[in-house]
Amino acid sequence: MLTGFLRDQCFTTAWFGLMAFVWFGWAQEDPDRRWRIWLGAGSVLGVGFAVAFGVLTAANWDQPSALEGKYAWFGVLVAAEVVAAGAGCLMLARRGASRWMAWWVAMVVAAHFLPLALLLNDLGVAVAGLVQLVALGVAARSLRGATTPTSRSAGPIMGATLLLSAAISAVIAAPGL
Repeated sequence: MLTGFLRDQCFTTAWFGLMAFVWFGWAQEDPDRRWRIWLGAGSVLGVGFAVAFGVLTAANWDQPSALEGKYAWFGVLVAAEVVAAGAGCLMLARRGASRWMAWWVAMVVAAHFLPLALLLNDLGVAVAGLVQLVALGVAARSLRGATTPTSRSAGPIMGATLLLSAAISAVIAAPGL
């Protein structure tokens, strides 16, 4: 989002749009009736960013990337994220607390943005992760006594922050396109 690499800027915008779509979709597992239209609208906007900036990523693929020489570390980071999310969900399922899976996965995703920001040389990714971690921490307090799936709150938190980040990233990328 705040990188000097156009290809990375376009890719991050596309990826955040796609992930906004995913999180708004997960939030539709058991949404409050009043939220349904907003979750659907967020999903559509996320897909729009994903498609538009996916095409722009492909068009700018010959541009340099902050990941040059760091692809192996990027792979290690993503693998660690997947293992942490999966192991946590397995543990939650075994404890009969599967309603917490969305919140756990959201925490892992948000936390992985911090080292990812270092790899991408992009402070904006770290800011997004920190905002998500704080919002998810606050949400956890209200989720403790509830019985509904945590996707009801984790999904909109992640979807909205990723969609906003994609929009900011798109505005930043526009002059370089």
